[in-house]
Amino acid sequence: MIKLNPAADAGFHAGELAVQRQAGVLQDVARMSRMLEPVELSGGIAGFLADRTFLVITGRDAGGRLWTSPIVGPPGFLDVRSPTTLAVRARISAGDPLHGIPVGQKLGMTAVEFATRRRVRINGLVVASTDDLLEVAVEQAYGNCPQYIQQRLLTPDEPDPSATKDVRRGTELSPDDIHLIRSADTFFLGTVNPERGADASHRGGPPGFVRVDAGGLWWPDYKGNNLFNSFGNLAVDPEAALLFFDFPSGRTLHLSGTTQIEWGEVRRAGDDGGTGRIARFHLDRLVAGRLLGAHETRHLPYSRNPALTD
Repeated sequence: MIKLNPAADAGFHAGELAVQRQAGVLQDVARMSRMLEPVELSGGIAGFLADRTFLVITGRDAGGRLWTSPIVGPPGFLDVRSPTTLAVRARISAGDPLHGIPVGQKLGMTAVEFATRRRVRINGLVVASTDDLLEVAVEQAYGNCPQYIQQRLLTPDEPDPSATKDVRRGTELSPDDIHLIRSADTFFLGTVNPERGADASHRGGPPGFVRVDAGGLWWPDYKGNNLFNSFGNLAVDPEAALLFFDFPSGRTLHLSGTTQIEWGEVRRAGDDGGTGRIARFHLDRLVAGRLLGAHETRHLPYSRNPALTD
């Protein structure tokens, strides 16, 4: 079992520092390392979580494979039980790869309010797991900027037991999967650090910003807060889990595999963000179904999405 040691997880780790150094932002972000220090779930963060209805988690299934999955619930399903304890009072679908998630592992979470383009990232240790409860001992919690979040309203669906019958598991993308990826303006990226644990990160852009070709699927890295939490993890461990949605229908596509960071010429074809960085994902396993538990009723694209360059 992983032992809880918040002090050991404070500050940037070696992978984040390496990517920051290569990107030329090491000195600029040194003052931001305090964001990653242990915090209490109080004040604004607790209030934000109390009203949320959408959460994404990154963790391992019983076989140790990394996945990223959605959890939807009514306001209050994210229950701050103490300054360092978060209870997620909602059921993970029986067809979801993280259904029955084991305890004793570190979990990455991102709570998002799409309508106001707000998000909070939370990392911690799973100390309890039942059919309708996850209890997490929180180690880190901090807000992220609203960049690249598309505004949308999600309406919860009535529970549909038949949805699990249509879940497909495999190792190759279908034509429908490829269409979903190429149409997506949002996905979530799960990564892991051997010492720090898992992280769940939002990625957004114009439809088509995630490409699929003979080499797998890839996307350009955009300019952001320069913390490089995800890329820092990938620099030391290539494991990755991607989660795509068709928001109007509630379809989901869970991908598990590895991701490599590729550095190259700035503004080359596909470098939409002008950073010189792209991430290339190689698929090992997938789960496809209708597992979101909600559907989109309104949508407004982010006004500053970079233009596609190829």
